[in-house]
Amino acid sequence: MISRRIVIVGAGFGGLACAKELAGTDADVTLIDRRNYHLFVPLLYQVATAALSPADIARPIRRIFGRYRNIHTVLGEVTAIDTAAKTIRVDDGHTFPYDVLVLATGSQYSYFGHPEWQRFAEGPRTLDEARRIRTRLLTAFERAEAADDAAERDRLMTIVIVGGGPTGVEMAGAVGELTRHALARDFRHIDPRRAHVLLIEAGPRLLPSFPKSLSDYAKQALERLGVTVMLSQPVQNIDAGGVMIGGKRVAAGTVVWGAGVQASNIGRLLKAELARGGQILVDTNLAVRGLSDVYALGDVALTPGDDGRPLPALAQVAKQQGEYLGRALAESNVPVTPFRFHNRGDTAVIGRNAAVFDFGRFQVKGYFAWLLWALIHVYLLVGFENRLGVVSHWVWNYLTYERGARLIMEESRGEQNS
Repeated sequence: MISRRIVIVGAGFGGLACAKELAGTDADVTLIDRRNYHLFVPLLYQVATAALSPADIARPIRRIFGRYRNIHTVLGEVTAIDTAAKTIRVDDGHTFPYDVLVLATGSQYSYFGHPEWQRFAEGPRTLDEARRIRTRLLTAFERAEAADDAAERDRLMTIVIVGGGPTGVEMAGAVGELTRHALARDFRHIDPRRAHVLLIEAGPRLLPSFPKSLSDYAKQALERLGVTVMLSQPVQNIDAGGVMIGGKRVAAGTVVWGAGVQASNIGRLLKAELARGGQILVDTNLAVRGLSDVYALGDVALTPGDDGRPLPALAQVAKQQGEYLGRALAESNVPVTPFRFHNRGDTAVIGRNAAVFDFGRFQVKGYFAWLLWALIHVYLLVGFENRLGVVSHWVWNYLTYERGARLIMEESRGEQNS
């Protein structure tokens, strides 16, 4: 008897959870990803701000599934999907047949019709992007130290973060702490504590998906860190020298993007119905509409919730969907009962001892929320070594105000200068 061939594309939270549920079963599972590691995306901003090293939040996929004989990992990027022949092809030319196809390729940043801005304002979505942001940020202070012109020095010491959602808030808080503490004693001709950190949000408040009381707290906590919060100020242009906001130019040495995401491009290979943001439309059991034996989950899918509104693009949504789909596929070919999302709280950290947690019926902020945020993120990391490494870095940073990963990578610096 031939085992069912299940191909999972994407080893993020959703794809990894689905594969784990199928590990050790009679299904023949192929897990394909363009990188050889699972990445804990929620902590990428800490790599970008030198709090953590890349290895702290990434784990090789083969190491996760090495003991399971029915899980095969493939390094590659999908270039074609033939739903009639039930095959997919990757960039090296290899073709993989499937009985069931699961798409979990996540999302990428959206620049709202201005893809040219990405060159000047990357967002922390991959390890390479986080390393380039860290290099750009640290290099700007090195150049400010050597600058003779006061205006150029001020420009280099101005950091603009675009987007007031969780990524932007966390990034702004981390940069604020970096400039006020970790870098403060390292330079002789400049004072990093005098750096200008600006957080730009097009809407009327930060963290729009959170209750207003938590949004207000986040704004106050950021301002205590020296961050200037600019609300109702959409960005009009971004170039190598800074940003245009409300008809006024802000010269900046570093611009970081965190204003919105869109689904990865794999939906276009399916020839399936897509939403405006590129998400694949799926039914309540995560089956792609109009196609048989094809499922999509996580950020790449537009999944209706119990109230009929699409579920948010959160790691906990993708993880629960992966577990649901994996368990269903382990038992049969088709999930029968609809997927139901159980909200375990939405969170954002602002800085040392400051975070917000929204559990729906009640909210938590301040030190307890910050501690809860840290415990949950450590728990969700894959691998004991990763947990140990992150905890040790955090304890050291907390006790000393130091950042141990302040490395300027030569190849990234070359890209910036080119």
